[in-house]
Amino acid sequence: MILKGFTIMALLLISIAFIAGCGDATPAVPAEDSASPAVIDPSASQIIGQVSDTEAKEAATVSIDGLGNFSFIPEEVETTRPDIFKPGYFSLFDVLVHLSDKGDIDLNYNFDESLNTHVIKNLNGHDYWWYSAYYDGGWSERSVFRMDHYPYKDKTTLSFVKVTENYLNQVYQTYADEVKRRNENDGKIIIPNVIIKGKTENFHFQNVEVTAHNLRAEMFQPDVITAIDTILSLGEAGLLSYDLQWYESIGTAGLVKSYWVERINQDKSEGRCGFVYEAGDELFRFFKGNHNHIPSDIRVINSPAYLEYFWICI
Repeated sequence: MILKGFTIMALLLISIAFIAGCGDATPAVPAEDSASPAVIDPSASQIIGQVSDTEAKEAATVSIDGLGNFSFIPEEVETTRPDIFKPGYFSLFDVLVHLSDKGDIDLNYNFDESLNTHVIKNLNGHDYWWYSAYYDGGWSERSVFRMDHYPYKDKTTLSFVKVTENYLNQVYQTYADEVKRRNENDGKIIIPNVIIKGKTENFHFQNVEVTAHNLRAEMFQPDVITAIDTILSLGEAGLLSYDLQWYESIGTAGLVKSYWVERINQDKSEGRCGFVYEAGDELFRFFKGNHNHIPSDIRVINSPAYLEYFWICI
């Protein structure tokens, strides 16, 4: 049986016990501790399957700590990030703004350019808010992904919770570091470390320039870059080959509607083994916040310190 993505979530929890300065715009190169991969013909890669209708349409409910549950209709929500999302698509943060516009809550917020995100100043008079969210078939997990980048989908479980000032300051500092890194590279996304740990081979690339491939053009504006673009960019450079597979559903997750990295070089998902990924700052590695179950084709990236795809089995 081919590996099904939300089976991956189960195997990650089972396997947790077993897993224990930005350069200039130069081509991606293997790090000194990595094998030098052979040049690979870009035509050896393939994208399998077609994007279907992915707009959220089902009436839904969001929970807000201390305030209760609030209903909303996705088709009525507009995005605060038209630079990222096309009409009809929106983020978790946009749900909160929509509730405020309806008069259900009192939300004060601002856009912080130095962080490239919206910051909640207070909600019904209370400070320091964050979110908890997961897609169909998932469960609550720690995430430090920008809430105005996180795409809302049908069957998303969403709540907003209070956190500490120190926690938010740590998260926001990583955002500031990303924006600074991108500015220092003249607006290009150049990831200092891209790590691939497969079943049979490992690679570590430095200073990988990632470009947009508009794989999810129905959801995102042109030239928005997502985590999966890292794989496509390395493929174009002849540094690896890949297969991407579109899944409408996966196991107990009835609604997935995303591309998954099915193969990197000779390592292809099979049985209960395959590739998962994470991206962000070293401070929040793995289950500290960088590893969450946002498919990599819809995880918009700014300029993370590292991005890693790794092979895992149960």
